[in-house]
Amino acid sequence: MMWISTVYSTIKLTTLILGYCYKLRPNISQSDKIDRWIDMLRANYNWSLADRIDTYYQRYICGDYCDLRTKVVITPLTCLLGGATGNPWSNKGKKKSPVNIQITELPLLKRARPWYDEIDSTVLQQNLRRLDNGYNNFFQLNRGFPKFKNRSTFRSFTYATGVKIKGNKIYLPKLGWVKFYNSRPIPNGFKIKSVTVRKKADGYYVSVRIEDKSVPTFPETKLEEIKTVTGLDMGLGKLIYCSDKSAINNPKFATNKTTKRLQKIRQRRISRKKRHSNNRRKAQQRLSIFQHKIAIKRDSYQWEVAKRIVHKSDAIAIEDLNIAGMIKRCKPKRDEHTGRFLKNGQSAKRALNRLIADASWYSLTQKIEYMAVKSGKIVLRVNPRHTSQECSVCHYIDPDNREGEKFLCTNCGHVDDANFQASINIKNKAINQYGLNIIKKVRRDLPEPKQLTLFETPTPELTEVKRRKQSARSGATPAIRNRLLVAHQDNGKRVVPGNLSEYTFQLSLFNQENNHPDRDSL
Repeated sequence: MMWISTVYSTIKLTTLILGYCYKLRPNISQSDKIDRWIDMLRANYNWSLADRIDTYYQRYICGDYCDLRTKVVITPLTCLLGGATGNPWSNKGKKKSPVNIQITELPLLKRARPWYDEIDSTVLQQNLRRLDNGYNNFFQLNRGFPKFKNRSTFRSFTYATGVKIKGNKIYLPKLGWVKFYNSRPIPNGFKIKSVTVRKKADGYYVSVRIEDKSVPTFPETKLEEIKTVTGLDMGLGKLIYCSDKSAINNPKFATNKTTKRLQKIRQRRISRKKRHSNNRRKAQQRLSIFQHKIAIKRDSYQWEVAKRIVHKSDAIAIEDLNIAGMIKRCKPKRDEHTGRFLKNGQSAKRALNRLIADASWYSLTQKIEYMAVKSGKIVLRVNPRHTSQECSVCHYIDPDNREGEKFLCTNCGHVDDANFQASINIKNKAINQYGLNIIKKVRRDLPEPKQLTLFETPTPELTEVKRRKQSARSGATPAIRNRLLVAHQDNGKRVVPGNLSEYTFQLSLFNQENNHPDRDSL
């Protein structure tokens, strides 16, 4: 979700952008057309990516060259992408960007390949902009270079305009009215910005992106107004360890014993089928549905956890973890003399990587940030350095303080659980880093403890229910308890179980309660 603030007079408004996801119910002809569109768009994406790669080599590496088809010299100032003929300049005298050049060549693509004419023009344009976004992420955000797509990595397409929703039907251009499960209606005042159709293991889904420019700003807590902070430490035994000594369980949806066994059975069934056969495709589909259900369960559980955590305090402190680096493969080691690979610890780290991927810490922190903004809370990120090695009492840092899940300070002797100790350190780091003024909770309703002498025992006021329970724990039989209750009613004095005064007697090691000589005389 994204907010863009704008101010009109004295009322502060925001542009609120939301995404609603629904499951489609297409008929047979519509589902076949969606599959066919995805295949054609994937081919167009791969061809456009290859065209941009070839153009880069031709312009900046090869220099001027002669095109064998047109038999003319092509230079960077006269050629288009891939050596296509045309004008690379716009009407205003500015040079077109690569994505605009490819978009202007779409009519030529439809004339050369008439089957692309059945796809909506906005879908083809958004497909090329998707490739351009991959290039921008590579150059600006230092992400990976765009890759060629296969059937498992290209499963969606996007509409920009022309989409309508009426009841439980949605109109998609050149697909018609498609039924869907209207699980939640779109709020009033929102307009459809874009629609993405996505194919998953159990069917087709549609993601509707809506916006409203007249939404009041969400209440945001300032740093000066924060009074309570909760530190969170991500774990594997427990999903989250909180600084208030509470923990949230980790169901381990993909790495528990039952799930691992079922997944192993389904993978074995796939390997036994003949390659490129229908039976192998059906077995692969069953495994994909099984993994999709695991992802749905994990996603639903994380939303519940995020909602529970956000309601704990005014601010939430989390570690700024490099999760991609944590699950990265170990570097290979080679023997200098023989050249053979040595053990680098990757086999032992493989199980840890699977647990981290199953916990999905990054997705969980994203949901916590979303719920925090929606509730007017703040998420504070701190450096994870030495959070599990520092003592929260004396602030002494030593790697020997932690041994597995146990924490024992080698300086002051403080003992605690290592994960809870890390959550407290995360909270303290956030307080010091952001300069927060936190209220320390002190219980003032408890009386001061009384100093007891050597032979004095406490005698608290007991209710009738507590008196019965304590007398039962003290070993008194029902007959003794009844006689004590009668004596209490006759004398009007309170008798505390466990301290029976003249009604008590000392049993020897070999005496039994039923054989005591004075039992009948009580």
